[in-house]
Amino acid sequence: MKNLLVLFFLLCLRTMVVYGNSGTLMVEGKYQSKNVYIQNAFSQNGVGFCAYEVRVNGKVTTDEVNSSAFEIDLRPFNLNPGDPVTIQIFHKNGCAPKVLNPEALKPRPTFTTKSINISNTGLLTWTTTGEQGSLVFVVEQYRWNKWVFVGEVQGIGTATENTYNFQVSAHSGVNKYRVKQVGFGKEVRYSPEVKFTPDSQPKLTFNYNASKGNITFSGETMYEMYDMYGNVVLKGFGKSADLTGFSKGTYYLCFDNEVVEVAL
Repeated sequence: MKNLLVLFFLLCLRTMVVYGNSGTLMVEGKYQSKNVYIQNAFSQNGVGFCAYEVRVNGKVTTDEVNSSAFEIDLRPFNLNPGDPVTIQIFHKNGCAPKVLNPEALKPRPTFTTKSINISNTGLLTWTTTGEQGSLVFVVEQYRWNKWVFVGEVQGIGTATENTYNFQVSAHSGVNKYRVKQVGFGKEVRYSPEVKFTPDSQPKLTFNYNASKGNITFSGETMYEMYDMYGNVVLKGFGKSADLTGFSKGTYYLCFDNEVVEVAL
């Protein structure tokens, strides 16, 4: 009986040692039809390699991990693009494997624009297919000779048909909008552009009051101000802009669909 207790104690101790001398590197994301590549270090004592087992969504892979670098082949797991993936890389203590291509499981901007429209009231609506992960849709408006950020909508991220909408604030004249997604490594995908002219949006004017140190607009507008070197010194939305503390000089004021020179 005593020998059995000793044997049981030794087995438990061995189990604790194995558990205490290992770690797990977790890699999570969405399947993007790409495999994952691992750089595998030598173990701390110089015998064998660091990683000793890999599991994908809880299932042990058959990949050969006893080398300085190996590939985790995701094809045998019958994954569809956009399916969630959790990779567990079990490794010894005192060392750590390295993921060489972490972008392989990051969402990419893969959407296809099925339609994009804007109503007379400025409601922008677009429908997509083919999303493979939840990325933000950035809404942009073309004004002041450049594309300007006006808002964002979180993407659903499924390959099925998805519809989104965003209420924009129009300027006078012809307005032009688009949406985009930016993925890992700054990969960008754009929708087609859509235009509309609001029925009742008067052309705005401005007035600079030197004594009060402010600019007032004839209506609410998005605005930006640049110094003579092209640096943004002020931006906002409203019917007035506070210029208190601005140094004297020449500035460029962007508002409505205008760019004008202002001397302070």
